[in-house]
Amino acid sequence: MAKPFASSADLAPKVETLNVIADGVYALTAEGDPNVGAIEGEDFLVCFEARATPAAARDWLVKLRKHTDKPVRYLVLTHYHAVRVLGASAFDAEHIIMSQTSARLIEERGMQDWDSEYGRMPRLFKQPEEIPGLTRPTQTFADSHVIELGGNRGRIDLQFCGRGHTAGDIIAWHDKTKTMFAGDLVEAQAALYTGDAFHMDWSTGTLDRLKAYRAEHLVGGRGPVAIGTDATDAAIEQTRGFLLGMIEHVGAAHRSGGTLKDAFEATYRALAPKFGHWPIFEHCLPFNVQRLWDEMDGIDWPRIWTMERDREVWAQLQG
Repeated sequence: MAKPFASSADLAPKVETLNVIADGVYALTAEGDPNVGAIEGEDFLVCFEARATPAAARDWLVKLRKHTDKPVRYLVLTHYHAVRVLGASAFDAEHIIMSQTSARLIEERGMQDWDSEYGRMPRLFKQPEEIPGLTRPTQTFADSHVIELGGNRGRIDLQFCGRGHTAGDIIAWHDKTKTMFAGDLVEAQAALYTGDAFHMDWSTGTLDRLKAYRAEHLVGGRGPVAIGTDATDAAIEQTRGFLLGMIEHVGAAHRSGGTLKDAFEATYRALAPKFGHWPIFEHCLPFNVQRLWDEMDGIDWPRIWTMERDREVWAQLQG
């Protein structure tokens, strides 16, 4: 029997947990659903990620408002994927910040990504009719940007650390509390989605740069908050291990003249014992293998995922 498409059958609600990481530093996790967070400035908030719809974003803000009533001045989006950005209108933020590359990707493929992710993960799209359109930034930067928090709250450094989960991922670093919001560049006890990734860059220099921060608190894209440098190192190395496992087994099939299906089956067998029970493993792996195969074919810039292409790859590899 064919497996249900992507996460289309994952309809059960998830338990959400608001983590107070440090004074004025918050993260909301939800059993492998996309994480969001916030840091308090002296008289404003910086929020990280926007969820898939305004309604889903409001659910997060209701929880956050139990701790602070400061207005949202900055909404930071680590990358362009629909489940991270389409809820932005709920925040009434003065500024929406992302990298220049992510802004380019929204123009290039934002509508297709919206359709694709809605089809793959319908449960995340609460009241989708409220989405006003594509989320576009009010501010962009190439490599780094600083948000001064005022008072004694320090600053947030936004940094492009290299290509990874997408071409334009950024991280947010709060040195005062040694807290990193890593977006989908790091997952803690959750599988990776790499369908728009640069596997070789990500698994080497990009993760090395993240690890060099020596974070004491790390909020990845999915999974629990990692607390302590041992746990943050483990999250980064788990992410690297997933990528290297894919590179090894897809690479072996590619070099030996095997098929995409051969590469998928070998990678599945190798990764499932360690990662298969983690959120979205079954969902992600076909798209991951297809993208890595493309890279090995010399396709540097990721091909655009559409609803039709999603279904074709799924049928070929998971059908």
